[in-house]
Amino acid sequence: MKSKLLLLCLLTPSLFAGTKLIVLGSGTPNPDPNRAGSSYALVVNETPYLVDFGPGVIRRAASLSPSWGGEIEAMTVKNIEHAFLTHIHSDHSAGLADLLLTPWVMGRDVKLNLFGPIGLKQMASSTLNAFEDDINYRINGTQPSNKTGYKYNFNLLHEGLIFKDENIMVEAFKVPHGGFDDAYGFRFTSEDRVIVFSGDTGPSKKLEKFAKGADILVHEVYSNAGFLEKTQDWQKYHQAHHTSTFEVGEIASRAKPKLLILSHILFWGSTKDEILQEIKSTYDGEIKIAEDLMIFE
Repeated sequence: MKSKLLLLCLLTPSLFAGTKLIVLGSGTPNPDPNRAGSSYALVVNETPYLVDFGPGVIRRAASLSPSWGGEIEAMTVKNIEHAFLTHIHSDHSAGLADLLLTPWVMGRDVKLNLFGPIGLKQMASSTLNAFEDDINYRINGTQPSNKTGYKYNFNLLHEGLIFKDENIMVEAFKVPHGGFDDAYGFRFTSEDRVIVFSGDTGPSKKLEKFAKGADILVHEVYSNAGFLEKTQDWQKYHQAHHTSTFEVGEIASRAKPKLLILSHILFWGSTKDEILQEIKSTYDGEIKIAEDLMIFE
């Protein structure tokens, strides 16, 4: 009997922790209607943690919840209480108003915990100021409401450990994204998985270090073939802000994640197969191209 209990304890992390990675938005600034703005959710022990909140984030999350025909209770939007922002570019952050207000309207009664660069604090404050009349009407009118769920706690990012609870540990590290001094990647560690997000970045040795041996590396990428067709000014911009297919392959070859997920893809006319062919010229590991609402578990 004791041996069976010991076996159950040893199996518990893999059987019951069940970390899920959900792609809520795999897009770029280009308004592709099939790809919402950059956003991901980690679900650990039925607790959701967002990474970025681009346009469409709340609707994408809701589509996976039981209320709207899905099967993931954690994606019921009132359950979203933690969100981590890699940087303040609008394709990663323009869903902020929806993130602050809609879960509150749907019943969230605790403050949203926001983790991000200093610009996020101003964005959140300005958003609530902009919606002041709406908030006051909902609180003071006949609609059932609470006075807390639209508010937030702001946590300024820094390199190192930024958050830890009973489910996850989150580390942040700076990445090179043009002139942004406050652009970050994240490493999430749960009982059963290590998942690393590149954020928007050029090639980064620091990212390689944090991604070493990870279960999943989610990395942005651009088509090298498409890059060659760009004018010199755009080539200069993209080289400083993003990572080519060949470069991502080289990074993954050294970091050796168990799975490389390509997201925030600048296709520039290339097909998915052509993107994969370019990556595979420098990397022979497992690769998936992200699509909205993909679930990895």
